[in-house]
Amino acid sequence: MNTGHHAAPGAGDDWTHRPERSNMFWLRVMTWISLKVGRRASRVVLYGIALYFLVFAPAARNMSRLYLQHVLRLPRPADVGWRMLFAHFLSFASVIHDRVYLVNDRYELFDIRIHKQPLIDAMIADGRGAFLIGAHLGSFEVLRAVGRRQPGLRIAMAMYEENARKINAALAAINPQAQQGIVALGHVDSMIEVHDLLDDGVVVGMLGDRSFGGDETLEVPFLGAPAALPRGPFRMAAVMKRPVLFMTGLYRGGNRYDIHFEPLADFSAVPPHGRAAAVEAAITRYAALLEQYCREAPFNWFNFFDFWRTPASSRAEPPANNP
Repeated sequence: MNTGHHAAPGAGDDWTHRPERSNMFWLRVMTWISLKVGRRASRVVLYGIALYFLVFAPAARNMSRLYLQHVLRLPRPADVGWRMLFAHFLSFASVIHDRVYLVNDRYELFDIRIHKQPLIDAMIADGRGAFLIGAHLGSFEVLRAVGRRQPGLRIAMAMYEENARKINAALAAINPQAQQGIVALGHVDSMIEVHDLLDDGVVVGMLGDRSFGGDETLEVPFLGAPAALPRGPFRMAAVMKRPVLFMTGLYRGGNRYDIHFEPLADFSAVPPHGRAAAVEAAITRYAALLEQYCREAPFNWFNFFDFWRTPASSRAEPPANNP
């Protein structure tokens, strides 16, 4: 295992600096249509969106093929067929579409099942705040929806400023009255704000599968090849001496989501001299859990770029509104 510095996945043509393809006007139009005609009828449009990316987004298509080869244990990328690629893009479009209803508190439309709920219940009861670290796997919005309807569970998202701006704009287009609860990282007072939220018993969610710019990363095995994962989210939890849960909200087709919680790390009693080793152990476990749930629900992975930095492949632009 290489523990040195590595470029972030997608670095060189950093995903945060690519042109923003989402259009707020059309997002508002789609939101209006979805809320007026209902979820079932408006889902027809998703097939056209998936077909569009299948035909006109070759870079994202290539990255989908590379990922599906890894997760499905196929010998070559060419073994990934068109139906598999279409299913991958359709799953992505479905999760984005469902965000319209979740942000507008239309929970009755969904069958949301929570696994290992006692883990999150214990965090709420403790009252010290904690971290949830997820990934671009399934829907994080479905967890925030559960947080809004479950007494005592308050969730805020911490993310880099540019991504926070895009997410805030998208959520405002979907529902201007929605309380977004997003902390933009990268400011002098960002860590203070996160610390204050934790002290107030808030659960802070972060995504641990993308780095930003020149962030330091740790190279770990993931789906049979080395992948560089960021140290930052885990270092923050270690410095603030908080427990960490892994979470993912997997889309299971139809209207069903499965939310899974797993114990990831507890930095509460880790001394300063032991933080580096504890952080590396947490990242390694995170990669193993991420792999486990990718194999369980392979079409829920929404990192449409070369996660393994394969030299011969091109970088992909993530589809609009990547969660």
